[in-house]
Amino acid sequence: MGEVKVGVEGKRLFEEFSAGYYGLCTIGGMLSAGTTHLAITPLDVLKVHMQVNPVKYHSISSGFSTLWKEQGPSSLWRGWSGKFFGYGVQGGCKFGLYEYFKKLYSAVKVRVQTQPHFAKGLADGFPKLYASEGLTGFYRGLYPLWGRNLPFSMVMFTTFEHSVDYIYCHVIQRRKEDCSRAQQLGVTCLAGYAAGAVGTILSNPADNIVSSLYNRKADTVLQAVKDIGLVNLFTRSLPIRMTLVGPVVTLQWFFYDTIKVLSGLPTSGGLRRGLEEAI
Repeated sequence: MGEVKVGVEGKRLFEEFSAGYYGLCTIGGMLSAGTTHLAITPLDVLKVHMQVNPVKYHSISSGFSTLWKEQGPSSLWRGWSGKFFGYGVQGGCKFGLYEYFKKLYSAVKVRVQTQPHFAKGLADGFPKLYASEGLTGFYRGLYPLWGRNLPFSMVMFTTFEHSVDYIYCHVIQRRKEDCSRAQQLGVTCLAGYAAGAVGTILSNPADNIVSSLYNRKADTVLQAVKDIGLVNLFTRSLPIRMTLVGPVVTLQWFFYDTIKVLSGLPTSGGLRRGLEEAI
């Protein structure tokens, strides 16, 4: 590994690639993903309503107004526990495995958000879903869920790595190790937003299909595609998803790398740095 500049990274709590390092990355991923997804719960609630009922909820401003008037302000926070704990666990695994290899919650979350009388959260949501639909209820739309999350994660991490490498090489034109903490975190934010934007566009069709299946608007993937329409698969709810996912992914990377920096570790990303260390 290259020489560590004390002024940039300070004293390390753990050595890179040690067991403690991977544990810290997992905890950082849990905190960054859980808190950011919790913060944007109202936007996520509206997004799902716009996907399921695009005629009634046709824009962000009118959608919020309709939800507020018809269901009250508490409706905007439905499914918060599923998002916080579910995405927290997902973030821990995702970022932990990301460093190492360099969805049960969604079913309840969507049902709680779009069906006001179904449940208040995870505590009563899981038993009710199991009682009404059995184990299959948790896996409704599992394949399109994988079709959304797996490509999104792969594209997000790949885009992030290439974006970091591009910014250091062609924009800043300095090595990461020669940049200050603030500069490194700035690069993290820029690359994070690019990663979120590209991943959002790619995963939008699967996200619409998942919402349709979980809310019984369709029984199969083919029926959902037929009902939604090919063009709408790529365009429906895309603006609000871009509003949601771009900042969320940016904040996730920012919180994640802030935890690493405060622990004396370098920020994430940079293909050239990894190649140099491997050589």
